[in-house]
Amino acid sequence: MMLATNSLRRIGQRCSYSNQPQMLHRAATAVAGQPNNIPRWLSTSTTPSDDDDEDEPAVPPPPTDDEPVAVVDIPPTPPPRPPTKSVAETIDELEKNMKPTKIVEQLDRHIVGQPDAKKAVAIAMRNRWRRRQLPEEIRKEVTPRNVLLVGPTGCGKTEVARRMAMLNDAPFLKVEATKFTEVGYHGRDVDQIIRDLMDVSMQLAKKKHTEQFKEEAEQLAEERILDILAGPASDSSARGRESFRDMLQQGLLDDQEIEIDVPTKQNQNELDNNNPQIVAMSDLMQRLTNGNKKVPTERRKLPISEARSVIVETEIDRLLENVDLRKAAVTAVEESGIVFIDEIDKICSPREGFASRSADASAEGVQRDLLPLVEGTTINTKHGNVNTDYILFIASGAFHAVKVSDILPELQGRLPIRVELAGLTEDDLYKILTEPVANLLRQQRELIGAEGVDLEFEDDAIREIARMAAQLNKSVENIGARRLHTVLERIMEAISFEAAEMESGTKV
Repeated sequence: MMLATNSLRRIGQRCSYSNQPQMLHRAATAVAGQPNNIPRWLSTSTTPSDDDDEDEPAVPPPPTDDEPVAVVDIPPTPPPRPPTKSVAETIDELEKNMKPTKIVEQLDRHIVGQPDAKKAVAIAMRNRWRRRQLPEEIRKEVTPRNVLLVGPTGCGKTEVARRMAMLNDAPFLKVEATKFTEVGYHGRDVDQIIRDLMDVSMQLAKKKHTEQFKEEAEQLAEERILDILAGPASDSSARGRESFRDMLQQGLLDDQEIEIDVPTKQNQNELDNNNPQIVAMSDLMQRLTNGNKKVPTERRKLPISEARSVIVETEIDRLLENVDLRKAAVTAVEESGIVFIDEIDKICSPREGFASRSADASAEGVQRDLLPLVEGTTINTKHGNVNTDYILFIASGAFHAVKVSDILPELQGRLPIRVELAGLTEDDLYKILTEPVANLLRQQRELIGAEGVDLEFEDDAIREIARMAAQLNKSVENIGARRLHTVLERIMEAISFEAAEMESGTKV
């Protein structure tokens, strides 16, 4: 009987799940040829029959030698997969984060007033996303509406651009118009703006892909460390390898020193990065010199806590070799790039009279060079050619000595949206001291609090600081909110000097 049972078990193990119906049918017909004669231990039905006794438990009878048996291993039901976000839900989250109202709310947390400038910038950022949703034939015809911000110094023009860059993941670059000179003169030409923007885009693309590969690189780094500690993975060393893994994850081996290959930086001669031909020639020579050789490394002995980060960076660089970062960076610049040109009024000269014309190399010549850049042209960079047709340009200036009409008419036409920013009043200065998240008063409290001293400002004192700053702007020179720094630092000079000598818990 035991021999027959073992034989039947071996037969059942050779049976697959796919031929279960055939085996059941053969077993049924082999016994009596009638479905009712199928033994209970072979039946798959869970409904009790009429002959079953309710008081006695149903015990299957032992199999006999004449009955064929089919033992079927039914695979367990896989657990349900956790719900994942659909593409539509992900896009909907991006849409909510980029709505103009949300952008204005974020700007309000750091900038007081200037609602027109905030709305203009928010609409311009939203239009970047709207254009990408259009069909291909219409998308080519939609160009960005460039913005010109006009207002006195210190009213928040540059701060709007700086906060906008923090909210936007697109390539963003802020430049000073006075840094550039006319083509033919010694200095930087305006094409350098796009080259710098490409460098920013390359950093963003590398950072984005680095975050994607970070988890995989950490796992590869852990395996490499285990290979050094326990040897290559094998069946015989599996138990010891897992023991090392547990200790490694718990940080018990951080002080253990291991030898690894650390990439060495090659000494490169200083080149003129402003000239794309020289940079391209340098890259070509480096490729020809290195060929397919590995990056030069040196053998160093480091603790695991330091070696882990080195190995992770090496693995990330190896994974990034399979990604075309240049193509992704060029596409990001051409479709979503934003350039903020500050102090554009400093390259303008009054048009009244011939004597007022300036021969400065940073004057109207730079404006003429900006025309094709803003209108749309192709710039040669070390990362490839970049088309500027769809890059958003935002210019700003105080226009104290000159007027907006002194800009070249062609450049004025390429900055169609003009926003006037108002000067700051005494109430605005008071709000700047109290409303922003990181206002000046909070900064002073935190700085003095590092010495263990509690600094408090009464409301009347804050009002007086705002009044004094507004009066100085009217009587001396209007420098806007920057005047608050001057007044507040003068008031805090004695307290800052003596705070280190005060006892902890002192209130001032």
